[in-house]
Amino acid sequence: MTERRRYTYLPRLGLRPGLAETVAERLDAAFADAPAQLDALDAGCGRKSALTGYRKRIRRFIGIDIHPPRPGALPHLDAFELVDVCGDPSAIEAGSFDVVLSSFTVEHFTDPARAFANLRRWLRPQGRLVLTTVNRRHPFVALYLGIPKWLQRPAQRLLKASPADAHPLVGICNDPARVRAGLEAAGFVDVRVVSVPHLSRAWGRHLPFFLLGVLGDLLMQPFPSRRSTLVADARVPA
Repeated sequence: MTERRRYTYLPRLGLRPGLAETVAERLDAAFADAPAQLDALDAGCGRKSALTGYRKRIRRFIGIDIHPPRPGALPHLDAFELVDVCGDPSAIEAGSFDVVLSSFTVEHFTDPARAFANLRRWLRPQGRLVLTTVNRRHPFVALYLGIPKWLQRPAQRLLKASPADAHPLVGICNDPARVRAGLEAAGFVDVRVVSVPHLSRAWGRHLPFFLLGVLGDLLMQPFPSRRSTLVADARVPA
């Protein structure tokens, strides 16, 4: 059974809303009342970006990460820069962007407070942030984040959709209350944090782990605050 065919069964099991549609809803809102074109930042851009679907609405599309991409791996970007979101705030000029997306980065932040403050600084007034991260309130995620460091990388290589996604985990700020509090402390307003079932896709590289992810999603589906993945969005005040 291919991964694509596996995933077609998930909505039938009641595993909704999905991560992609939830992120798209938040980004739709970010672009809805905006000028014709916006400046967008993908903070922790990896290899793919949900912002590519909005490319015609984006005037300047910048990606940052702490890992350099392979040559030609990010054709959708106008530019890529090696920047640590938890690092020097002056690495990016203040008020440079209208929209920032940060996908599955919070669990790697060594200093979430500084990272959230930087993201807010790099956004313009009324700018919007959309981020996704894992939720420590899910028991499987808590176990995953809590295993010894020397076991984390081998476990990631087995569980992740690609071995290239295996990066050191920290998990300081990975529950709904801490994400909300961190964003509000950084000066964001209109903060929304929701959770969605996503283990089955995140762990979908091998069939046994896909099935384990399905079980984890099904067990926590009745408990919204304990679903595996958090989606947060927030706004910079005018």
